Amino acid sequence: MSTADQPAGPTGALMIRTIAMPKDTNPNGDIFGGWLMSQMDHAAGTTAWRRAQGRVVTAAVDGMAFLTPVHIGDEVSLYTELLSVGNSSMKILVEAWRRPREGESFVQVTKAMFSFVAIGDNGRPRKLPPA
Repeated sequence: MSTADQPAGPTGALMIRTIAMPKDTNPNGDIFGGWLMSQMDHAAGTTAWRRAQGRVVTAAVDGMAFLTPVHIGDEVSLYTELLSVGNSSMKILVEAWRRPREGESFVQVTKAMFSFVAIGDNGRPRKLPPA
């Protein structure tokens, strides 16, 4: 991604901020994409749980592309925005941004659309409560 293509800043609410650690690397020493996707799922799940006021499950993830790498020691910030609500489902945009340990500039790493469904104790979809 060129500097011209870089968004000015994150969209949505800060949901998680963490540090990429050596244990989060793949065999080549790069931060594992699965680790980042897991952090994004946690952030989206928190947003979904708050809106559903209870149990939710991830139904789908759309449009994820890794734009820039995350390095050991980078601060990773995950922002979420609830974009749409259905009868039992929600679509949540998640953006991942990184800040190098020795700097103040943020760079977008990836973004994706997460779909969640509210479920009841029986594991079946349930109607979302009024907003």
